[in-house]
Amino acid sequence: MSKILIRGAEVLGGEPQDVLIDGGTIAEVGNGLSAEGAEVVEAEGKVLLPGLVDLHTHLREPGREDSETVLTGTRAAASGGYTTVFAMANTFPVADTAGVVEQVWRLGKEHGYCDVQPIGAVTVGLEGRKLAELGAMHESAAGVTVFSDDGKCVHDAVIMRRALEYVKAFGGVVAQHAQEPRLTEGAEMNEGVVSAELGLGGWPAVAEESIIARDVLLAEHVGSRVHICHLSTAGSVEIVRWAKSRGIAVTAEVTPHHLLLTDELVRTYNPVYKVNPPLRTERDVLALREALADGTIDIVATDHAPHPHEDKDCEWAAAAMGMVGLETALSVVQETMVDTGLLDWAGVADRMSFKPAQIGQAKGHGRPVSAGEPANLTLVDTAYRGPVDPAGFASRSRNTPYEGRELPGRVTHTWLRGKATLVDGKLT
Repeated sequence: MSKILIRGAEVLGGEPQDVLIDGGTIAEVGNGLSAEGAEVVEAEGKVLLPGLVDLHTHLREPGREDSETVLTGTRAAASGGYTTVFAMANTFPVADTAGVVEQVWRLGKEHGYCDVQPIGAVTVGLEGRKLAELGAMHESAAGVTVFSDDGKCVHDAVIMRRALEYVKAFGGVVAQHAQEPRLTEGAEMNEGVVSAELGLGGWPAVAEESIIARDVLLAEHVGSRVHICHLSTAGSVEIVRWAKSRGIAVTAEVTPHHLLLTDELVRTYNPVYKVNPPLRTERDVLALREALADGTIDIVATDHAPHPHEDKDCEWAAAAMGMVGLETALSVVQETMVDTGLLDWAGVADRMSFKPAQIGQAKGHGRPVSAGEPANLTLVDTAYRGPVDPAGFASRSRNTPYEGRELPGRVTHTWLRGKATLVDGKLT
């Protein structure tokens, strides 16, 4: 593998430095570096970050390759600056056995645009009735450490307790999709003024908050780790903040779209804005931003949820829920958190690389940009601003809520263990 000299990059948004990559490892960081025969990447004015880590990605393979595959999803990830993604279990068949998680893991190894760490289902078939093979999935070649029925809530308190007890034995974590099913029957959007005016079924905040409150108490009782997926309400923030003040082992994520978009957009009846959990109010958005800034919310996760055209280009009631997000996540975070002064680039690295890698135990990822560390890196042109064009996405699906919207920042380069997966904004 050839040497690469990244010259003049603002490492984590700090002072310009040179970074020398040699043999998949960061060999040296400093000023005025040189290396005979090295490929030089001029990076003046750009920000160098550790490779991003997404704890919540839907790659759809096996079973829904019309939406996404491991290949197309990891290409999208590399385009967005990610070097590892955690693949959710709601595939067909469900990733509830060692065999299925190993299949996904091996596909990730085969394609090589980023590392793929499968997430195992908590319950068999995501049905919420019987624990899946948690131990076998952990002991498999995939080494699963995160378990989730995402898309469905583990609503039975006894099953949730058992799952927390089981993963405690090997330091795993249960990632909960917090949605009380009885409170969201027929729900199509956030319950509030807009849903009342539009006559659409309301999705109350308490449906999320009640599950989070129960689960942090269960985690405290068991002494285990629980992670809250796509937290979306101001009330949920307060529950997580309270739990952390008690020393409960809870972590939480927020999606980029919940940091930017509100339920007012549903007035268009455009199904691209239909998502689970739903877009909330401006008050919720502001609370989520503040919570991400102060650390109550630990990480940003995309909840990248690709769907084929026919599943979104239909009437609102029939449309699938979800948005693609891997290729726009960093831009949305820059828009909502960096350009507003709520986070600096070191904070972005913490929320989008260091902490998600810690929560998911992603070895070799979320590491400092320093000598001796794996060269998993992303270079960002933060001065860029332009419209989002889904026609240029690497993802197989195009269901983005940002089409035509101007967003800041553009990932120009991504390196996975020193190998370029994205160069000048183009996949290798």
